[in-house]
Order: sequence, then C-alpha cells, then structure tokens
Amino acid sequence: MMPAQSPKPRSAAIQTDITRLPGLGTLRRIYRKCLRELTRVLLWLFADVRAAGLENAPLTGPGLIISNHLGDADALLAIVYSPAHLDWFVKAELLGFPVLGKLIDMYGVIWVHRGQPDRAALRAALQGLEQRRLIALAPEGRESLTGALEEGTHGAAYLALKKDVPLYPVTFTGTTNKEIFSNMKRFKRTKMSITFGASFNLQSAINRRAAIRMGTQKIMSRLALQLPPNLRGVYLDRMEIIDGS
Repeated sequence: MMPAQSPKPRSAAIQTDITRLPGLGTLRRIYRKCLRELTRVLLWLFADVRAAGLENAPLTGPGLIISNHLGDADALLAIVYSPAHLDWFVKAELLGFPVLGKLIDMYGVIWVHRGQPDRAALRAALQGLEQRRLIALAPEGRESLTGALEEGTHGAAYLALKKDVPLYPVTFTGTTNKEIFSNMKRFKRTKMSITFGASFNLQSAINRRAAIRMGTQKIMSRLALQLPPNLRGVYLDRMEIIDGS
C-alpha cells in the first residue's frame, strides 16, 4: 500500500503582477540558446544521459509538454533535448531567490502560485497556446516527495480541453537532487534519462468537470506507462488501457 500523500504546497503570498506570458524577443532567444549550450556542457560533465523517443518531440506548437517532476535537472534535460522553445510553469517562490530568480525570469517563464487555481497563470498559458507556443508543466504540481508519481492536478487537462491542443508526455529518471549532489561529491556522473512519448489529445464531454477529471487520469496514466514500475507511485495500479497499449 502506498503511503498517504502529504498535502500539496500552497503559495504563501499571491503576486498577480509577476505572472505573464514571456515575450520572445531577440535578446531572450539568444539568452535561451546560450543557456542551452552551457547546460549541454554541464550535463556532459556531470551526467550520463539516455534520451529516447526524440522523434516524438514537437518542433512547433501549439501544445502542452507534460512531465513527471523528480528534481531540478528535469528542466535542464528538457532544455537540451527539446528542439523547440518551451514556456515553463515555474513556482513563484523561486523568483525571490537571489540571482537564481533573476536568471529564471530572464529565461522567461510563467510564474505560478501553487495550492489554488492561478487564473493569471492559466490566462498566460491560454495566450501562449493561441500564439502556437509550447507550454510545459508538471501535472503533479511539485517536485515529488517520494521520487515516484504523485496525484495529478487538473491544470493540464483544463488547458488541453479548453484549446483542444495535443499533449506531449515527457518522463525523467535519475534526476533527483539528492542522487545528483551525492554523485557530484564523489566525482561520479549520474545516470539519467529523458523519454518523449507519442502525443495524444483529450476527449471533451458535456460534463466539463468529468472531462477534466478523466483527462487528468489519462495524462497521469500516459506518464506512468513511460516510467518503470518503481516510479509509477500512486498510479501503479490505476493506469488506464489507452489506445490498445
């Protein structure tokens, strides 16, 4: 039996003025490209990465990149191995971190306040989908505390159904902060993986709440199917049979 899941985190303060869809001007594109090349070097130094399903990675939007969330390296792998620009949902608390918050803001993200429906973040994401951009988010709503899948939240399903856009499941293994930092101290490269799964769409229904609920189950099932059993967490025995798979 899986242990009871602790409550999802809730942002202590709401700063609606910080949440917006980042622009994609020339300077930001250059910054993102430079960061990508720097990240590629860091991964070469500290990681042994296995990338699979790259043929499934989207080249353009609109679409939603959905993933599990094990640690900070998740985003680094996605930056290097995704051929397209991604606009990330990132917890608003990071903006308050000296230097790091500024660097992330320069990259351009959608700051999201956790623990309640963040309408400003949803509006920014919808605007991005209208501009045919790729929005990236982790449906679990936080970095997993167990290292395996936690309950999914409904934001991804809401956005996918609202704009009828495809979802691209991306899964990571070996990217927990604890494992990476432990290996770095021993000058050992960490084995990691990133897997791009086939895209899929959600089915709408007259009952919107039911459609979102079923959509979330399908999203989390897709992620679980791409992960080894020990990382499927609360979805180990709850995966749907999808598209004959």
